[in-house]
Amino acid sequence: MTEDGSRTYPITYQAGSHEITLRHMTPDDRAGLLAFARLLPEHDLLFLRRDISQEPAVDDWIAELKSGEIVTILATEKDAVVGYATIHRSLLRWTAHVAELRVMVAESIRGVGLGRILTQEAFAIALGAGIEKMVAQMTLDQKGAIATFEGLGFRPEALLRDQVKDRQGNKHDLLVLSHEVARFESQRAAYGVAQVFGY
Repeated sequence: MTEDGSRTYPITYQAGSHEITLRHMTPDDRAGLLAFARLLPEHDLLFLRRDISQEPAVDDWIAELKSGEIVTILATEKDAVVGYATIHRSLLRWTAHVAELRVMVAESIRGVGLGRILTQEAFAIALGAGIEKMVAQMTLDQKGAIATFEGLGFRPEALLRDQVKDRQGNKHDLLVLSHEVARFESQRAAYGVAQVFGY
């Protein structure tokens, strides 16, 4: 996947009292990602494609990063990983215009807008890569994440009943949201990225 040439990293943001640096993920981030993932509430892992608290899953992530199948932007604070946004684009020709967006923020830094910042960065990259549609998945009780995505124009597209099961065997519904990137692109063209993103 090609990235948007207009985005130059690292970028520093102020999120509440936190000074956050955004940059591309590299294979050297393996240990930092594992440390980040192992502090996440177990429930947060339910909608992910893999259990990123396990070493083989992070190794697979890095392999996809190297192949160009995914792009990941990390949020760091004092060199510790505190969040990420990943764009996963299908390698199949007939679905190559669609990408899945996954955003995760450390529990200790939620509520200061970092999730929104990461989502906006992912959108900028997706636009530059020619992606036409973005989808995101989350469980129904992740109300903060749902509100963030809906605030950026995502709309519910499907509800998958009993789609995920936690380690205790409890089943959870999975909400699929989507966003037509072309509509966002027209807003960007009319108002500029800064105005659309609210920078």
